[in-house]
Parts: sequence; structure tokens; C-alpha cells
Amino acid sequence: MDAKDLLKKVRKIEIKTRGLSQNIFAGVYHTAFKGRGVTFSEVREYQPGDDVRDIDWNVTARQNKPFVKVYEEDRELTLMLLIDVSASELFGSTEDSKRDKMAEIAATLAFSSIANNDKVGVIFFSDEIEKYIPPKKGKTHILLIIREILNLQPKGKGTNIDNALQFLNRALKKRCTAFLLSDFIDDSDYYHNMSVANNKHDVVAIRVFDEKDMKLPDVGLLRARDLETGTQRWVDTSLPSTRREYEQNAFRYVQKISSTSTRCGVDYLSVSTEEDFVKKLLDLFRKRALR
Repeated sequence: MDAKDLLKKVRKIEIKTRGLSQNIFAGVYHTAFKGRGVTFSEVREYQPGDDVRDIDWNVTARQNKPFVKVYEEDRELTLMLLIDVSASELFGSTEDSKRDKMAEIAATLAFSSIANNDKVGVIFFSDEIEKYIPPKKGKTHILLIIREILNLQPKGKGTNIDNALQFLNRALKKRCTAFLLSDFIDDSDYYHNMSVANNKHDVVAIRVFDEKDMKLPDVGLLRARDLETGTQRWVDTSLPSTRREYEQNAFRYVQKISSTSTRCGVDYLSVSTEEDFVKKLLDLFRKRALR
């Protein structure tokens, strides 16, 4: 992509996602993720309406009446975006590739975050860590991130989510909110590091996929190439057994991220390149805000 086309695409994403962030997401984003970084302030006597989960049982036992812990919210949060830039993200059977859709989602999250004066950082990964952009504030920083999402030329082609989560756990000492964006076509075992990351931080997994990832069309004899390994072979898509095997393999990856996120206590949603992600993201934020 040349510089002119890149700037045009960045500008288009900025206009669309800044509007969403300012008019729709900013308030609900902060409500959904506030209180994740809090510090203990004091204890005081229990009052009707206080959350019983905040009762300090040690003080309550000593004073023989209920006391609750009071926390101060850490208003400045940090948003980390873990973005899969492996070769499979370049695929798109419609107008948008998976990488294009990730750029829109990431930009919406980033602009929502800076509207609350939060910092935003990024970890770009394939089967290696491609680039780390430390958390900073400001619109210029966000535009840099969008340009990198669209135009970064990764060294690796494969996917290793476990490696990305391990890097997050090492690089970020302070608690953050981390959005992991990937198609999750990955054979690595990322359960342990996802669990560690979600205990230390607040992780949300967003699977971005193309409909053709899930279902192989019946178009006869097709020469297919694996974008990550470069392997090419002829596939007879007219055979029901071939299409069934393809779908079963795709379903395996979906089940893996779904079950892993559930076991780790990670919020998870799935977005197709053909659908509007706004409603799904809003539903997620609102569900979190009610917890």
C-alpha cells in the first residue's frame, strides 16, 4: 500500500471510529472497565446498600458490627491491544480483510480509551513478537497505531498466541485492560498464559473471522494456498467429505478459544468481517457494566 492510499485508509477509519467512540462507546467503555484498577482507601461502618462482598470480616469481628472496605478508583487506565498480524489476517472474501476489521475495532477501542484520558499501547504478533508500542496518550499516538495495523510488514507468517500473552505478562507490570484480536487459527497451547494474564490484567478475546474460514464453497477443483505456511495443493471442493473435513477443522479452532476463554474467565466475542461489530461490542460493555 503506497503512502497516499494508506493515509486515505487511515483517515477513513479515523472518521468512522472517532464518531463511534465519542457518540456511543466512550461512556459505556469507562463504565465497563472502571474499577478494575482500584486501591484500598479505608474502612467504614456498613451502610444499607453497600455491597456485602466489600465487608472486612476481620474488622467486623473485632468491632462486633459490620465494616466495609472503601476503594478509590484509579481513574487512569491502560489499554493494551494484542493484534495478530500473521498472514491469515490478510484474507478477506468480501470488501474487508480480517486485518481491516481488526483495525476498525482497535481504533474504536483506542479512541474510546483516550476519550477517558487513558493510555493505549500495542503488541503486534505473528509467530514472533513483531513490534511493541508502549502505552501513551493522545490522538497522534492512536493514528500511528492505526497506520501500523494497516501497513506493518511482519517477519513471521504463522501465529503464536501463547508467545504474545507471555510477552504481555512480562512487559506490563501495572494492571491493564488487554484486548486480544486474532482469528485464533493457532495450534499453540495458550491456556496457561491466558489464565496468568487474566489474573494479572483484565483480558478480552475478540475473534475476527471471514465466513469462508468456516465453510468451504463448492466451486469444483480449487488450487489452495495456506497463507501462513505457503503450502499449495489442489482441493476438490465438490466432494462433501472435503467440505465436511474443512468445517470440522475450523470448528476445532472455534471450540478451542471458546472453551479456553471460559476456563480462564476471559470475556470472549466473535465478529465476522461481514457484520457490524458495534452492537456486539456494546452488548459486551453493557454486560460488564452490570457486574
